[in-house]
Amino acid sequence: MPDFALENGLIEKGYKNICGVDEAGRGPLAGPVCAAAVILPIDTVIDGLNDSKKLSEKKREQLFDVIIDKAIAFSICYGTLEEIEKFNILNATFLAMNRCIESLKVTPDYCLIDGNRVPKDIKFPCETVVKGDSKSCSIAAASILAKVTRDRLMLEYDKKYPEYGFAKHKGYGTKLHYEAIKENGVCEIHRLSFLKNVL
Repeated sequence: MPDFALENGLIEKGYKNICGVDEAGRGPLAGPVCAAAVILPIDTVIDGLNDSKKLSEKKREQLFDVIIDKAIAFSICYGTLEEIEKFNILNATFLAMNRCIESLKVTPDYCLIDGNRVPKDIKFPCETVVKGDSKSCSIAAASILAKVTRDRLMLEYDKKYPEYGFAKHKGYGTKLHYEAIKENGVCEIHRLSFLKNVL
């Protein structure tokens, strides 16, 4: 379970506003990538806070509201489909992460970023944390905000393009999704760069 050990270590070094950063949607065949940045009050208690991938959809939805209510600051941003196609998914993710950090209403002193790659052009002191969403409460909170926001968007897309089943798979490359693409072709939210071997 995530805790505040990393954040507390940074506070001991003199940092104050520590921001957790994570993304959702790097792997899907459709839709944008979503990133979130969260600054939590240190040692705040959020029951059930964990890596978003280890939580049910219902639990993520509940925690989303609690995180927003308790956060000192939070921001949620997208890397657009156009940016994914133009710059590739990694760079579009970095763009989304930087947008989140820079649009926080409270300027962070330090950023804890899930993964093993530091976003290009980041303007703040930072470090990466592999599997950070299962180690840091700040990153876990960001993972939930990003995942819930992106899933909600995919539910909206499902209403517009019901033939693809976006409500079920959220754009990931499931058997159902591949079958829908073969039957219907692609729609305007598909990542064509991810489908070169299918089309």
